[in-house]
Amino acid sequence: MIIKKSELLITAARKEQYPETTVPELAFAGKSNVGKSSMINALLNRKSLARTSSSPGKTQTINFYNVNDVLNFVDLPGYGYAKVSKTEKEKWGKMIETYLSSREQLKEVILLVDIRHEPNANDIQMYEWIKSYGYTGFVIATKADKISKAQRIKQISIIKKTLNIDDISLITSFSSSEKLNVEKVWELFEGILSLN
Repeated sequence: MIIKKSELLITAARKEQYPETTVPELAFAGKSNVGKSSMINALLNRKSLARTSSSPGKTQTINFYNVNDVLNFVDLPGYGYAKVSKTEKEKWGKMIETYLSSREQLKEVILLVDIRHEPNANDIQMYEWIKSYGYTGFVIATKADKISKAQRIKQISIIKKTLNIDDISLITSFSSSEKLNVEKVWELFEGILSLN
């Protein structure tokens, strides 16, 4: 996709703050610091549209990004950050669940995992949650530039096994810094949305 326009529409903590748009939405879930914001920036060819941070737990709202007025990217709060209180975690969980269960424009939820690590209990729970809502179960394995090509193949099979994924083609390795598989991810999204 040729990006002519990309902007942060709104950051929402409650359902009534969601933007009143009718375009399809793709949401990104993943633990804190997995690289959701970096991926959004890489896909939109922007340096800092989505704010990135070296300290996990930064995204505490649902962030909606307008892409070419035909699509919204939705960055969900990162989960599993240890330094966040239990009540805060529950609040985020509710926030994510409300969005997933009530947003009609939502076409697909994509799980991001760090390719270097085996998915943990939170990732497994999130993946099962995504599947239980009827979504396909696409996974983007981020930070692929940090390991060799041979290691990537090995790690992808670990991710497949841990998340109990039947079809390995649902998993795409990705690197924001090297723009690895940016076009492949766009092809995936265009397939999901049948965008021309």
